[in-house]
Amino acid sequence: MNKKELIKTVIVMLLWGSLFPFIKLGYSAFEIDTAYFPNLLLFAGARFLICGAAITAFCAVRVKSISVKSKIQWLRIISVGMFAVVLHYSFTYIGLTLADSSKTALLKQLGVLIFICFSFLFFKEDKFSIVKPAGAGLGLMGILVLNTDSLKFSFGLGEGLIIAASFCTVISNISCKKLTAELNPVAATGYTQLLGGIILTVIGLGCGGRIGTVTPYACAIFVYISAASIIGYCMWYSVVQKNNLSGLFIVKFLEPLFASLFGALLLGEKIFTIQHISAFLFVLGAILCVSVSGRIKQ
Repeated sequence: MNKKELIKTVIVMLLWGSLFPFIKLGYSAFEIDTAYFPNLLLFAGARFLICGAAITAFCAVRVKSISVKSKIQWLRIISVGMFAVVLHYSFTYIGLTLADSSKTALLKQLGVLIFICFSFLFFKEDKFSIVKPAGAGLGLMGILVLNTDSLKFSFGLGEGLIIAASFCTVISNISCKKLTAELNPVAATGYTQLLGGIILTVIGLGCGGRIGTVTPYACAIFVYISAASIIGYCMWYSVVQKNNLSGLFIVKFLEPLFASLFGALLLGEKIFTIQHISAFLFVLGAILCVSVSGRIKQ
């Protein structure tokens, strides 16, 4: 990974991290009853339906070579749409209402950690290196330190759903890397988000989901959530196309740290503690591990 690709990946983590508090603000602004799961699925579905439609329309006008040319490509689009959008966000949104929120950032890294250590089993060019599990360990330590105060060692349905969401992330990115080797990354983003958005919207509406009050403030929040999703996913799929996943996933440990930062700025959460500073240093060490030679070999 060169410097430019690393910067793009960090920007993606910043955008994705900001979405955690913005989605909470969206729930409040739209007066969504978060205790009723179909409302959450409908909110997520509307987000990805709009994002997918906007990206697909842009591709139809500006991007060349966006046609899907084989059944294998369609299967990969379906795989990414199902795992990255439908299953991942269903598991995450419902799991967050059932599990202690302080545990979710840690649990969501489990699948990523396992992939980093065994990525060479999925991609021949992704060679095993002791640097990768070392970086993964540092990243995981950062998230663990971030949750030190209230981490509880209990396990229930909520925790199981969050772990399932973590593995959905890994599966979707494996499919995505193979898909973007054959299809423009922006087009791949549009198709997969449109598919996932349609499915979630249909499920949400079919189960009686509703979005509450619509105000200019609520719409402004929704515009930001959609814009961050469009930019973040398009940039992420473009770097996935060019770099190995194990290195990218180590940088992904920045996401919950950015979430904490934006939580402090937008929701008044406290972050200037020894836990947050230590977590930042651990994650910085993890990123330095993957950049130790100046470039991640593909």
